Amino acid sequence: MAKIIAISNQKGGVGKTTTSINLASGLGYLGKKVLLVDFDPQGNATQGIGASDANSKLSVYNLIMEDYEVNQIKKKIQNPPLDIVPANISLAGADLQMAQYDTGKEELLKVKLDKVRDQYDFIIIDCPPSLGLLNTNALTAADSVIIPVQCEYYALEGLMQLLLTIRLVQQLFNEKLEIEGVVLTMFDARTKLSLEVQQEVRKHFKEKVYKSFIPRNVRLSESPSRGMSIFEYDVRCEGAKAYAGLAAEVEKANREEKE
Repeated sequence: MAKIIAISNQKGGVGKTTTSINLASGLGYLGKKVLLVDFDPQGNATQGIGASDANSKLSVYNLIMEDYEVNQIKKKIQNPPLDIVPANISLAGADLQMAQYDTGKEELLKVKLDKVRDQYDFIIIDCPPSLGLLNTNALTAADSVIIPVQCEYYALEGLMQLLLTIRLVQQLFNEKLEIEGVVLTMFDARTKLSLEVQQEVRKHFKEKVYKSFIPRNVRLSESPSRGMSIFEYDVRCEGAKAYAGLAAEVEKANREEKE
């Protein structure tokens, strides 16, 4: 039975898609069956893992707004070993269409993912950088949330809004939703600011903060433009080691949870 994890932070540029791609890939390389759901209209996870195909018309939009199932839309990728439900710009209109529904508009994604839970160990959802109905759908479908936090001056500012949204989703649609963990991204140990942000985040979230933090790394920022996860692009770089560490932490926590 898959653990469904949403990667969410409504602030853009915090390494959300990078984390979605490389955490999903890392879990795949640990031998887990992984489904990556690109739920961002920009489709960056789809492009960043090399799954955008001009000939393919079906996307996550068709999954939630039409009568399609995950198995009709997903694409199998060999390297990294995972399946992906791709996204494209057509998803941008889904928010407005959903808003017109009387009931069930928050559970469109959950209904579809629940049908394939037994086919995977992990389902990772790359959420859009906003707090609309798409994000609510992702949080309603998820068991837990991983929050990427960039080590910069306003790091915690956007977090409070996200935590309020999570609380609201817990109250209204998904009482079992938990915070899986917080991952520090773009960490630079040479700067005082990164160390201060780390202390502040650890003070606030305590043991929920992963030991693995993601460093500022040129190879990490280059890999999506090549349509590769960091493990195909440069498995020896610091970014790859960091995401391998994060995947191992997530896998271990999930294993212990089941025991």
